[in-house]
Amino acid sequence: MCGIMGYTGKADATGRLLAGLRALEYRGYDSAGVAVMDAENRVRIVKTKGRLRALEDRLEKCPVHGHCGIGHTRWATHGAPSDANAHPHGTDRLYVVHNGIIENDRELRAELGARGYAFQSQTDTEAAACLLDSLYAGMEDPLAALRAAVARLRGSYALGVIFLDHPEEIYAVREGNPLIVALGEDGGMIASDIPAVLRFARDCYVLEDGEIARVRADGAEFFDRDGRPVCKRPERIEWSTEAAERGGFAHFMLKEIHEEPLAVRQTLGRYVKDGLPDLRGAFDGECERLTMVACGTAMHAALVGKWLMEWLVRIPVEVCIASEFRYNRPVLSPNQRVVAISQSGETADTLAAVRLAKSLGARTVGVVNVPGSSVAREVDQALITCAGPEISVASTKAYTVQLMMMYLTAVQLGLARGALSRERARQIVAALTALPAAIETAIAQSERIQRMAACFDDAENCFFIGRGLDYPGAMEGSLKLKEITYIHSESYAAGELKHGAISLITRGMPVVALSTQEELKEKMRSNMREVASRGARVLLLATPQTAELAGDAEEAFILPDTDALLTPATAAVAMQLLAYYAAVRRGCDVDKPRNLAKSVTVE
Repeated sequence: MCGIMGYTGKADATGRLLAGLRALEYRGYDSAGVAVMDAENRVRIVKTKGRLRALEDRLEKCPVHGHCGIGHTRWATHGAPSDANAHPHGTDRLYVVHNGIIENDRELRAELGARGYAFQSQTDTEAAACLLDSLYAGMEDPLAALRAAVARLRGSYALGVIFLDHPEEIYAVREGNPLIVALGEDGGMIASDIPAVLRFARDCYVLEDGEIARVRADGAEFFDRDGRPVCKRPERIEWSTEAAERGGFAHFMLKEIHEEPLAVRQTLGRYVKDGLPDLRGAFDGECERLTMVACGTAMHAALVGKWLMEWLVRIPVEVCIASEFRYNRPVLSPNQRVVAISQSGETADTLAAVRLAKSLGARTVGVVNVPGSSVAREVDQALITCAGPEISVASTKAYTVQLMMMYLTAVQLGLARGALSRERARQIVAALTALPAAIETAIAQSERIQRMAACFDDAENCFFIGRGLDYPGAMEGSLKLKEITYIHSESYAAGELKHGAISLITRGMPVVALSTQEELKEKMRSNMREVASRGARVLLLATPQTAELAGDAEEAFILPDTDALLTPATAAVAMQLLAYYAAVRRGCDVDKPRNLAKSVTVE
């Protein structure tokens, strides 16, 4: 959530800050602001409620120029979205931008208020800024003040700070929230995520918890929480700048759907060797049980993985919502793996689950899309997917490559435990390598999905139903629709409808039925007729093997023919397109849905 950008160097700081913040819009925000130090070492603040366009309008009327500054896109936690609550916050000595939550802000406000500080906002950030100011007043050493502040602050945070008497320097510190330092040809930068610096730098340094960075135009220094210098090696950014731009598509979401075949090919290319999975020793025959922890879309990928591994490998698999895992007193065994799935690798709840699992002695594996992210660094072994940057808040290609890792994990475990023959394993992997072409076929037929999307124009409620392997897919389809169209959508195992939910069916209500498993098609036919008889508009996603059900649907989309095990991937693409076109028809902000952030980095 939120976005931090800082720059010091030869270029115009305001332009650089805006470019970085624009690249971070996908993280979710409701206000934005910049603090720029001018040629006379005075800090100029411009901030406003609303989108970056509103900030840019203000900057056009009141231009701010300089070569050092910090910027921020805020997602409200303490205090409503407003000009006053927008970042940066500061005093006559320093200014701060902050991602995360300061948990002891009330006691800090009380203490600092008694010492004469007058607060101008409702934010926890201002408490951190005033605390830092009070410490700096007695030390006049930015590093010492930051170390002392870190010792007092409780919570999860990333801070970017400029001090008026250090006009060409930016200071940064993190504790639980992501923050990187990048060095380009014309200056140094700090940012919440790689896309902010992608156009300007190729090497970045990932801050660890408690580390402090001092960034100048010509370099950066790093220190631990005790003030000792830290030698850090840069990580090379392999993503292309084109990958983080729309490239002629109306929305990032549509572009990223079209990128799914390539993302699948690249991910399989990394982890398939001689026609079989090669997951670098992450799983072996001694693994007797899996626990998967994830949130949102990643959890739906885990549910598909659970079905696959129990079906193919015959080992028990538990899927836990990461935010609940740590409170459930999990029982873990030595021969168990805890698999954390996260697109960003910075999801706070997933990261906390990893730390708990490790503290209980479990071996941890991460399925992550961002190398160098917190989850990737903290698990015992990271499996990096190849989706590239995903900018739209609604996850598409990241989900598809997570599914690929579930298939490869199931096949590798099946081989290791003797549950799968090498012949069957090769068949599944061969079908996976043919999957990109099937996805391309589904995308090429999107006109049919657009006709289906028209059924949601006036909808207020919707159901997604499926059986067996289709049930997790129904959950993911429902989530996609609700998060970008704002239609109230629920997913059900189709056989569960008659146990209460069918009472909610009203005339004209869309019900999306997934039927990709031939052995369950007659059961699904009955469910489709149940809801149709109560006035629902049945929309069918089927395969050539279940296409005969189209006669019981108002609209139908027949997925390309694949191995029945792989239909969650092709069905996911169809449902992503369905949600996308429905949202466009309803005039929704597809890439930046209300109230949502791409990476949930606070608990």
